[in-house]
Amino acid sequence: MDLNQALIAELTMEAANTRKMLANVPVEKNDYTPHEKSMTLGRLSTHVAELAGWVSFTMDHDELDFSKMTYKPEIAKTTEELLAKHDEHFNKAIASLQNAKPEDFGKMWTLRNGDHVHFSLPKAVVVRSFALSHLYHHRGQLSVYLRLLDVPLPGMYGPSKDEQLAMAAAK
Repeated sequence: MDLNQALIAELTMEAANTRKMLANVPVEKNDYTPHEKSMTLGRLSTHVAELAGWVSFTMDHDELDFSKMTYKPEIAKTTEELLAKHDEHFNKAIASLQNAKPEDFGKMWTLRNGDHVHFSLPKAVVVRSFALSHLYHHRGQLSVYLRLLDVPLPGMYGPSKDEQLAMAAAK
């Protein structure tokens, strides 16, 4: 299996898990934060919805220079908006991976802020770490926010405790 096909399979499975998590976000509590140094629920959930897009950005460009961009984070105000943002970025990521040639994954990709280089790594490493592992990290944070808000969690790799309790209660 080619690397792009393996990444497509992983991203497809994980996107379904991410979508289940995002569908449970209580957007009416977007201002919630568990700590003064933490992102708000709205910012975190929107960030999670956008992160698959970092796969396409990595594959379609050779660097990201923070000094040359203006980024104003948007906060999804509805569940539908949050899911649409996720789906849009997921679809772009899949398209970029489908179009990638094996040699593209060995090309270097750089994250910088002007002259300061944060890192320069092969695109294959950037997709796995900067995009996918980053997504899983923030999705884990989101699960903690939801737990603290007493929102039932969907299972990611099998049934969650909330799903187990619901199944037991239904018997």
